[in-house]
Amino acid sequence: MKFDLEGLTVHFPYAAIYPEQHAYMGELKRALDARGHALLEMPTGTGKTSALISLITSYSLASPSRPLRLIYCTRTVHEMEKTLAELRLLFAHLPAAASRSLLALGLSSRKNLCVHPQASAAAARDSVDTACRRLTASWVRDRAASDPDSTPLCDFFESFDRAAAAGDLASYMPPGVYTLADLRALGRDRGICPYFLARQMVKYANVVVYSYQYLIDPKVASIVSREMQKECVVVFDEAHNIDNVCIEALSVSIRKQTLEGRFKATDANRLRAEYNRLVDGLAQRGNLPISDAWLANPALPEDILKEAVPGNIRRAEHFLAVLRRLVRFLDGRLETENVENEMPVAFVASIHSQAGIDQKMLRFCYDRLHSLMLTLEITDTDEFMHIQTICDFATLIGTYTRGFSIIIEPYDERMPDIRDPVIQLSCHDASLAIQPVFERFQTVVITSGTLSPIDLYPRLLNFNPVISRSFTMSLTRDCICPMVLTRGSDQLPVSTKFDMRSDPGVVRNYGRLLLEMASAVPDGIVCFFVSYSYMDGIVNSWNEMGILQDIMQHKLVFIETPDVVETTLALDNYRKACDCGRGAIFFSVARGKVAEGIDFDRHYGRLVIMFGVPFQYTLSRILLARLEYLRETFQIKEGDFLTFDALRQAAQCVGRVIRSKADYGMMIFADKRYSRHDKRSKLPGWILSHLHDAHLNLSTDMALHIAREFLRRMAQPYDKTGSGGNKTLLTEEDLQNMAQDAMEM
Repeated sequence: MKFDLEGLTVHFPYAAIYPEQHAYMGELKRALDARGHALLEMPTGTGKTSALISLITSYSLASPSRPLRLIYCTRTVHEMEKTLAELRLLFAHLPAAASRSLLALGLSSRKNLCVHPQASAAAARDSVDTACRRLTASWVRDRAASDPDSTPLCDFFESFDRAAAAGDLASYMPPGVYTLADLRALGRDRGICPYFLARQMVKYANVVVYSYQYLIDPKVASIVSREMQKECVVVFDEAHNIDNVCIEALSVSIRKQTLEGRFKATDANRLRAEYNRLVDGLAQRGNLPISDAWLANPALPEDILKEAVPGNIRRAEHFLAVLRRLVRFLDGRLETENVENEMPVAFVASIHSQAGIDQKMLRFCYDRLHSLMLTLEITDTDEFMHIQTICDFATLIGTYTRGFSIIIEPYDERMPDIRDPVIQLSCHDASLAIQPVFERFQTVVITSGTLSPIDLYPRLLNFNPVISRSFTMSLTRDCICPMVLTRGSDQLPVSTKFDMRSDPGVVRNYGRLLLEMASAVPDGIVCFFVSYSYMDGIVNSWNEMGILQDIMQHKLVFIETPDVVETTLALDNYRKACDCGRGAIFFSVARGKVAEGIDFDRHYGRLVIMFGVPFQYTLSRILLARLEYLRETFQIKEGDFLTFDALRQAAQCVGRVIRSKADYGMMIFADKRYSRHDKRSKLPGWILSHLHDAHLNLSTDMALHIAREFLRRMAQPYDKTGSGGNKTLLTEEDLQNMAQDAMEM
């Protein structure tokens, strides 16, 4: 369909549109007009992705003299593929002239794009990277030129290199939409490397879909995204945890095994040649050259980027001596028997006084290591992973004076009998990683189905959105049924509070709740627990009580584990069990892989139970340091942040079962704390609007009765389009009438 939105012709790939999609597009257009940032919460299952890409693509087509480019950031490869599928559908509905001129592609790691038979066979991502470098590094290719028989090369990369040198890459990738599978197929058919081809073509693509890290992690962004222009519109989808992603990108942990990495290469001639190149660069440019990786690093302040590599680490042997002193210093700090917490300034002062390494030398460690590894022709970067971690640590503490803590722990407080000392450089300020993105691009859109309370994100990320809005879901039937369960059938309260979670009565009531629901709810049931350890403990207790055996009389049980392969296999078998008609139960963990990116739509998820409130481990010293920083810097109270974080995780978990308006499902928040208004009010509005007062303080028996009534009601036929003032699908005619009414007013 095609319609007018405030003077903009919007191309939309479906015959009808949801009212909230139309409203979402309107707010997004206003953000683009203002060239500002937007914060938009859109209910799950309401077509957020199609609304985004349709509006931004149409906006770009309407301004050929100032075309926009879209950078669409996703959290998982699965989400990337769904976005590219929506783009393909949209491009098919664009005018022929427009679709023939637009290029959209996904970019992922070598692991997901490599087509070389041997390199792609490696199991781990880092191993694929190493195998690729062994075949494509410049010094490897130089050796092959003189000794082609003994030095294998990658034919796919050689084809890419020849095409790039001839300026012929565009002929390999004409306009269209390219998924990861499309890129691999193109690479095999045309004999060209799809990874490097995609890396090169992102500079020319109208739409690029890739991971958050490609913009937020400075080490990756400096390589992949440095040529992205200011006119790009950046979208962070499913961005409810974006503050945590930013913090992880700038945090480093060092253990004993990290300090065991050593440079074994001592080729004096190559090291001397490298020093001469640095000196030549000084003579030619009037300054020492800074490597491209750090020069384009968006996470470093501009004044630091203009500085030169310090003279006392220009010679490789001097730099290696500095690294040895730094390793000895860190090794000594790991010998502590007490927990220590220092700010970067004090820690850097200690390094200077004890190891003779000043702040500027620390700041350039990562850059200097990068140059040295190129000089030594190192392709097996796995071997030097630890030394890279140390240099990453050094550069961060040499760069930032605020927003970080260095926390040294001799053991994990949850396992005090096991000595495992660690130095943790913990970032507390998410804005440090994302602020360069806000400053660099004219419009950044942060969107998710779980951003409540929405006013906290501008404070956490330190930005001022021109648009900030949360949308509700228009429905023709009450197909979402949230419930708050506070007690079991025996009227004893249930909760995962620390002083209650191990109580046999709580464990038994949680088990009886699942047993009753398994006997009454058809198809799939998804259960989320607050942690792996709690899930293991309660499942063992249910097994000892005989409850687990009773549950399995009704449905098979599958469990998420920290192992990705095991979890994927469990999910596949869970879906097969649901397809057979009997249904199944899947045990998962809040903040786990399943909670973040797996959909349990239709019969795969008719009920989701959130066992407890998924608070973070509140005795974590890293968390306590971050809470102190948030309180002092942004005036965010500890309790407010902890509740906000726990409730966004809970909402993300329960939202897995509603993936479209035609779907239906129940959500049980099984903890007495959800009945408190200060907790419950942090849930997204689209959940609260369906959480009736009669569903706020339920026992297991009452919840079972409500579930049976809800399922009976959902089995009845209904009008999927709505009628009167409650229309949930708008056609082109409806939109024209709305526009006409607006003009008459």
